[in-house]
Amino acid sequence: MQRIDSIYINGEFVTPHGEERFELYNPATEAVIGTVRLADEVDAERAIAAAKAAFPAWSRTSKEERIAVLKRMHAAVAAREDDLFEAIVTEYGAPRSRSRWMAQYPADVIAQAIEALESFEFVEQAGSAQVIMTPVGVAGLITPWNSDAGFICNKLATAMAAGCTAVIKPSEMSAMQTQIVTEALHAAEIPAGVFNIVTGRGEVVGEVINHHPDIAKISFTGSTAVGKHIVESGARTLKRVTLELGGKSPTIILDDADPAQAVPLALAAGFMNSGQACVAGTRILVPRSRQTEFEQAFAGAVSQVQSGDPRDERTEIGPMVSRKQWQRVQDYIRLGVEEGAKLLAGGEGRPAGMAQGWGVKPTLFVGHNQMRIAREEIFGPVLVMIPYGDEAEALAIANDTTYGLSAMVLGGDTERAVRVTQQIESGRVLVNTMAHEPKAPFGGVKQSGLGREMGKWGMQAYLEAKTLLVG
Repeated sequence: MQRIDSIYINGEFVTPHGEERFELYNPATEAVIGTVRLADEVDAERAIAAAKAAFPAWSRTSKEERIAVLKRMHAAVAAREDDLFEAIVTEYGAPRSRSRWMAQYPADVIAQAIEALESFEFVEQAGSAQVIMTPVGVAGLITPWNSDAGFICNKLATAMAAGCTAVIKPSEMSAMQTQIVTEALHAAEIPAGVFNIVTGRGEVVGEVINHHPDIAKISFTGSTAVGKHIVESGARTLKRVTLELGGKSPTIILDDADPAQAVPLALAAGFMNSGQACVAGTRILVPRSRQTEFEQAFAGAVSQVQSGDPRDERTEIGPMVSRKQWQRVQDYIRLGVEEGAKLLAGGEGRPAGMAQGWGVKPTLFVGHNQMRIAREEIFGPVLVMIPYGDEAEALAIANDTTYGLSAMVLGGDTERAVRVTQQIESGRVLVNTMAHEPKAPFGGVKQSGLGREMGKWGMQAYLEAKTLLVG
């Protein structure tokens, strides 16, 4: 049992004013593995005050000084990779291969922030004026449980690179990962107050961040419902907001696609991070003329996907993060059957051989785009195959969603596939690949978010343009 009794404010580990204890679980066994003492409103206020006090000095640092600090951060976080790996497997339940990537990613995104800062121009000429990019102020960074360390390090490194100080509210469900990251950041000897980490509930700590007049900007990754609330509450003080929210991403398989290539890519997109990913390609659009062929190919492939113990090398899909999330996924699987969708693979209950833990059978339905399982974000390994008549109908179905975070097009003719992507309403589109480019902007359209992260676009989100004219 691990007891986490501290938060991080003004360069120190301190005991929270808040007294509530939150239990931490191993999702593969359902056993309680620890507790974390949660921060409250008083702690949030103290963290914001520390970040505000540190802002004037940090905002005036040179590019070279920030790079030096970020390099120390990178080294310190990279040194904790194995500890993060163990925490991710135990606390989150990601399969070993995914957990190793998730343990390496936090250091990687710090390195990417360094690269973005090195090439960033804070001053440029616009006619007779100079345009100076200045840090916006104290940033409130609110991160989710499905990639805890990665989101903390990405948002914090970018904010710091821009010259902002930060108050971070990570998910209470990821407290072990947060503790490791906090220890690493402390070891990097970052100036006191530049970053502060207060683990607490969204309706408590998050609400202070949302409303506090000294928070100039919020960067939030999570549900669309909470994102809307942040926009509404932040409007009172005109906070700058970056939101990366939900998705119901389409994967369009064109009629010239080879199933041997398309099916593995479509399933990789749909089942990534055990289905607990905002970008997951959970709607698979197939040509009606080849529907039977693709049904057989997908059903066979899904039946081979291993779901269960995250420590088993063969496991591709780990358990859901919590009992609540497991029940949500089970309810949607039951709803799909009630809606009349055809169940091709999976279904309710735990995977074979898993007597305990929040494991889910990888599930594939055939249905239509008006079903709730095709319109609502499930956040689990549940996919819906939707047949279409022609390319125009495929695009109409793909765009018939309130979301627009990611999409994929799979086909034999790459040029044709690229032409199709130009008509998809999405912040990112992949063609015949699962590659990720960290230098490119990431974010969504419609109700999948506001603004962009990564690369120079991520930096710009923490800056304001100041025009200087000299007579």
